[in-house]
Amino acid sequence: MDSNSKHPSICLLTETFYPLTGGGETQARVLALGLARRGFEVTLLTRRTDSQLPRVSTSDDVVIRRLGPTGTAHLNKWGLLLTAPVELFRRRRDFDVLLVCGYRVLGIPAMIVSLLTGKPCILKADSLGEHSGAFFDPGLRKFRLSHDSWPVRLIIRIRNRLFSRAAACVAISSAVEDELRTVGVSEQQIIGIPNSVDTDAFQPAGPDKRALVREKLEIQSHRPVAVFTGRLVTTKGLPMLLRAWQRVVDSVPDALLILVGSGGLGLQNCEAELRGFVDRHDLGDNVRFTGSVEDVRDYLRAADVFVFPSRRESFGISVAEAMACGLPVIASQIPGVGDVVVPEVTSRVFPAHNQDALTKAILSLLKDRALRRKMGVAGRQRAESRFSENQVIDRYASLISGLVEGHEATWK
Repeated sequence: MDSNSKHPSICLLTETFYPLTGGGETQARVLALGLARRGFEVTLLTRRTDSQLPRVSTSDDVVIRRLGPTGTAHLNKWGLLLTAPVELFRRRRDFDVLLVCGYRVLGIPAMIVSLLTGKPCILKADSLGEHSGAFFDPGLRKFRLSHDSWPVRLIIRIRNRLFSRAAACVAISSAVEDELRTVGVSEQQIIGIPNSVDTDAFQPAGPDKRALVREKLEIQSHRPVAVFTGRLVTTKGLPMLLRAWQRVVDSVPDALLILVGSGGLGLQNCEAELRGFVDRHDLGDNVRFTGSVEDVRDYLRAADVFVFPSRRESFGISVAEAMACGLPVIASQIPGVGDVVVPEVTSRVFPAHNQDALTKAILSLLKDRALRRKMGVAGRQRAESRFSENQVIDRYASLISGLVEGHEATWK
């Protein structure tokens, strides 16, 4: 680190980035901008997913460098194994520490450069299965393989030997912590820091504001509204949600479900399947698709309940955002979400995969305004006390400064 610099300089790596607006992309952006505001010099490396995006740009003092391969093809991300290490090594004097957000691909080049240069590297998993290899199972199934198949297991073991040299592994939830321990990551390496929510930006709307938002979004004031925000992928439990919603509509004919988001670039994109279900079952008046949305806050403020039937989560950031907006939550009972909600205080939870329980949970909240209000207030309080952006960024700032100072002392 330059002795004249107040803070270490950071190279943050993430596979995809804004204008894509999934949870991982959003958290990477929050981290980059938050650390830059605290005086860190931040460069962000990502893949150029669209040829219209500039190769180099600046956003609020963060330098963004986009690498090839360019385009949306799913396998393009693996090209980063070639382009990222070249760029990192070429710019090795421009950073003091590497921070990898989602290290399933970028963890390998980052760790190679870390070991070659003596710069500390922090690995942060955005999804469950990144360290164990289970994350790759959907793609491996096409070859009749899984992360437990012996050739894949061998590759994962060699890769994880490299990851064992990381300065720290950030766990965003207890589910991620458990995975890291299971695969042998040392307790000294595991640092628990949750994802964050901008609780100043995500706030409840009063009655007047809510009425204006509904008018803007063309939602009638009397309609009961449930909302989901996130990628439209099968692991979010959305096919089951639509089947449950069909039964909700039988009981509450004017109920409206808003699915905020798009299918994205992954293999589990189910947007076309969902739209087809709505068309086949004549649910067009009761289900609305928004497509990709940069700012989800108006949809949260217009809703009565938030529904999140995900089957697998590392951290339910969409849930935390909904709670910050004062919405009661209906969520599947899974570990990543369990760190965010408090059953029967902020939320109604149901066993994952249980369609009947999901239907009952939705109906119970849509029909109980007092309970919705009580849970919404409790959710807002929890979001402020546990997941505020400032608290989370401060913890990263302390971690990064401490690791860089420790490495400098060791290498002197």
